[in-house]
Amino acid sequence: MPDVTDGHLDELRVLGAQSHHVRNGDVDVHVLDYGGDRPPLLVLPGITSPAITWDFVVAPLRDLVRPIVVDHRGRGLSSVGDGYTSADFADDAVAVVEQLALEPPIVLGHSMGARVGAVLSSSGRVPVRSTILVDPPLTGPGRDPYPTTRAAFQAQLDQGYAGTTGDAVAAFYPKWPRAELLLRARWVATCDEAAVLASYDAFDHEDFFDWWPSVPAPAAFIHGGDSPVVTADGAAEAAAVHPAATIHRIPAAGHMVPWDAYAPFMSELRALLTEQLAATS
Repeated sequence: MPDVTDGHLDELRVLGAQSHHVRNGDVDVHVLDYGGDRPPLLVLPGITSPAITWDFVVAPLRDLVRPIVVDHRGRGLSSVGDGYTSADFADDAVAVVEQLALEPPIVLGHSMGARVGAVLSSSGRVPVRSTILVDPPLTGPGRDPYPTTRAAFQAQLDQGYAGTTGDAVAAFYPKWPRAELLLRARWVATCDEAAVLASYDAFDHEDFFDWWPSVPAPAAFIHGGDSPVVTADGAAEAAAVHPAATIHRIPAAGHMVPWDAYAPFMSELRALLTEQLAATS
């Protein structure tokens, strides 16, 4: 398991969500379940975002949904695994849906998690109610490389393992609220180095567009207006290959959309959730 301390466990205990552990083969998958009797919202975070880092997004949505946030293998309280492809992460998500006996969830994925969400929703292995994908990497064979280098991820991990600070995190994420900078500073060390770097390498070997056209409607694609990961051309391609999906641009947001532009993102997300829930009720 990654570097989880008593301090991390104490922080989870006061969060207002219940921890569940699901087994997928040799992998122990940890999820945060915010409870309630609303339809489940299965949240799949990004490459170095443990489940707790999504609390500021999902906690205010409990009037609409029951948020369930996954710690991807090699992050947070989940154990490491022997593979880190999008299909491997999707396998973990299938285990979560099946073993927690979730009714068909709304799938919400960000960055790497958006690629995982595309695999999950397009596979048909478990029924999903709808899908919302936020700023997925559009890299892959023959495409431009991911704009943040492997070395930059390595540097963030090294700082985390050494005991980083909010100010150090802000050097990478200058638009973030202070509370989220400090939360990342406390939790980035729970991300296993081998897991993160293998996940990063998969960005070059897998293509989001192999899955996206097969994601069933209702489906929504959200991207940051200033994102270097989903450019205007990338968003146009996403719209062209999946005409049944809706495309949503969040102005002034980079790749870390909810962190960069919280209010407009939350407004758009709440509207989408309300619309998708009504359409699938």
